[in-house]
Amino acid sequence: MIYAHNTSARLQYICKFIFDEQLGVSHNITIDSENFINHQGPKINYSDILIEDTFIIKNHNLLFENNIREQNTSCFETNGYKTFFKTIDSDLPFDIFAATFYLISRYEEYLPHDLDLYGRFAHENSLAFKEGFLDIPLVNIWIQDFGKALKIKYPILPIQYSTFNFKPTYDIDIAYSFKHKGIIRNVGGFIKSPTMERLAVLSNLKTDPFDSYDFLHKLHKDYGLDPIYFFLVATSRSFYDKNISPYSNAMWQLIKRHAKKYSIGIHPSWKSNDNVSIIKREKKVLETAAGIPVNNSRQHYIKFKLPETFEKLIESGIENDYSMGYGSINGFRASVASTFFWYDLQNENITTLQLHPFCFMDANSFYEQHMSDAQAYDEIIHYQQVCKKVNGTFITIFHNNFLGTDKQFTGWKEMYTKFISQVPV
Repeated sequence: MIYAHNTSARLQYICKFIFDEQLGVSHNITIDSENFINHQGPKINYSDILIEDTFIIKNHNLLFENNIREQNTSCFETNGYKTFFKTIDSDLPFDIFAATFYLISRYEEYLPHDLDLYGRFAHENSLAFKEGFLDIPLVNIWIQDFGKALKIKYPILPIQYSTFNFKPTYDIDIAYSFKHKGIIRNVGGFIKSPTMERLAVLSNLKTDPFDSYDFLHKLHKDYGLDPIYFFLVATSRSFYDKNISPYSNAMWQLIKRHAKKYSIGIHPSWKSNDNVSIIKREKKVLETAAGIPVNNSRQHYIKFKLPETFEKLIESGIENDYSMGYGSINGFRASVASTFFWYDLQNENITTLQLHPFCFMDANSFYEQHMSDAQAYDEIIHYQQVCKKVNGTFITIFHNNFLGTDKQFTGWKEMYTKFISQVPV
């Protein structure tokens, strides 16, 4: 039982996440102090009222506010890790409820901030980057320590942590490098960059360099993996949307083939960012090709704005989004390696949209962090290990072109194979 002087949607949301979803224990919030005092089981006093024989967490105001404003997030260390929202005379030196809410609600992304080159929330704005904890799932670490402290106070508390889970995902931005692009695009491409490889592929003498689908299927089968593929199916081309037409037979068959074996999702086009009708149209195209309903999504270029983008996804019938990460650096954007429901901070509403955060993307390592395949291997192993340590969910993003035979990505296919061969499932 948790006592608070008042309740709120924010408090209810974060308690459900911490207790029900992370610690595996039921909870009840009460504003009745007498009922709380008489409760015989484990209890947490989340107030400034002195009540004996309870686990005390002095509350920060954040969970009882209904506005969005600058917060004092000065960090200090607890058990060797950064924390903020400091408390005194408390069994925890910080308000874990308010601090966790601040991070997973992406509170800072609702505040005035700088945008990066692609019009996204720049990772340099984030508290995690500024304070040096972007590369760890800090929220999971806090909750594990919290669970241990509760267990010491109340040994009978039946805490049940989640188990480690690995989920490989793939973004299919451009399904093939040369094949199925039509005569005009291939002639233009050849004039711009004449290569014998293009001619060999178009003559069926060589496999398309972006065609890594059979390789991936064998890898998944050999290691018992359950991936998700996200397809870009923009119906008109643009500078950022260069996919093969979703109306081509080759693309249609590729989608259908994958939908029979794996989970698939929509990779909403760049153009769809400001137009919900485009998302709905692309989702319908993907569903028609796949022959199944589609309720998974991940934003192209990881471009999203809160709350507008997620509101559009919900309106489009999306139930699971895999965009919570950065398209400019690897790490934990929400400081967590667990699925959580999106809290619409602007409307103070607990939504039905589940967010599945990723922490590693090949394009970040290659284009943004300028890593070799060997350096990227060390980085992906780090993220695997920190997720496993907290029994989290480890989600990776790879692109088909990185895992084919394109000379630009020499070594990445072998790196990925090496990684998959040792990752626990």
